[in-house]
Amino acid sequence: MATYSPSTPIDQLERGGNPPRPPAGGGGDDGSNGGSPNYGERLRRARLGLVCLIAPIVMLFVSLTSAYIVRQGLPTFDNTTNTYVRDWGEVNLPWILLAINTGVLLISSVTMEGARRNITRQAALAPVRSIPGVSLGEEKSFPWLGLTVVLGFGFLVGQWLAWKELENRGFFISTNPNSSFVYLLTGTHAIHLGGGIIALLCAAVASLRQRPIESRRIVVDIAAWYWHFMALLWLYVFALLEFAR
Repeated sequence: MATYSPSTPIDQLERGGNPPRPPAGGGGDDGSNGGSPNYGERLRRARLGLVCLIAPIVMLFVSLTSAYIVRQGLPTFDNTTNTYVRDWGEVNLPWILLAINTGVLLISSVTMEGARRNITRQAALAPVRSIPGVSLGEEKSFPWLGLTVVLGFGFLVGQWLAWKELENRGFFISTNPNSSFVYLLTGTHAIHLGGGIIALLCAAVASLRQRPIESRRIVVDIAAWYWHFMALLWLYVFALLEFAR
């Protein structure tokens, strides 16, 4: 027959002592270690969340691409002639404006990478700076993040100018299926890029509020990778409009 053996010594219980408490430790999965936040674990989780955010965006543009290519060769029935006709049509795109916008977005991706590397270096040097009597000298900081925000707004303004130029050339959303897809693809990308600008503004606010350097690093790192993804996505849209028309 099984017997119960208490883990606490009998003499300790007879003296009125309390059972020993289990050792405190950071064995949970809250990303903390002994009460201090584990920024490395938080960064990995944030990057995983970014992948989960990017995945549906990729699926959305894959779906739009499939619809764009299929619709090109899909005829429609004309009630006046009782025949199937090809109504895809042509769109005279403002390629110079679109090329300038592409250059602006690529430059902003470079400045965003500069902001990410700068905050990563600051986070790496933070423990050294906290040592009393250790000085690394004054550093001149370049406003990489602010420049990226300005370039991002510049890209959106350039896209708006491109849409106005399309209207001046007589191409509206309802002109033909081709023009509808042009507005749909470029507009969808602009909306997602606007979300990236909001993330950059959040990173700037975190910097102004003097949040911990590691916390700011997480925000800037995630915003940077999202911004690089937006630049690559625009190159894809630009190439699609050029070679799949």
